[in-house]
Amino acid sequence: MNRLLLAVVAAGFALGVAGCGEQAEVTVYKQGKYQGKPDKDPWDNDQFKSDKNAWEKSVKARNLSQNEYVRITGN
Repeated sequence: MNRLLLAVVAAGFALGVAGCGEQAEVTVYKQGKYQGKPDKDPWDNDQFKSDKNAWEKSVKARNLSQNEYVRITGN
């Protein structure tokens, strides 16, 4: 019984100490240079096939559908 209690206390202490440790941060940014994947234009995808005008029309249509005044009056 005494050994079991000691083992449980030791395991709890080990878990507690492990949770307090400081972990090294993984940084993508180093000395002014971004190391991640480069960003593409929003219209450069399969849906719009690099057509900027189609993308702009789609964004404008979406914005109009979110405008309450246009939705209520039906314009």
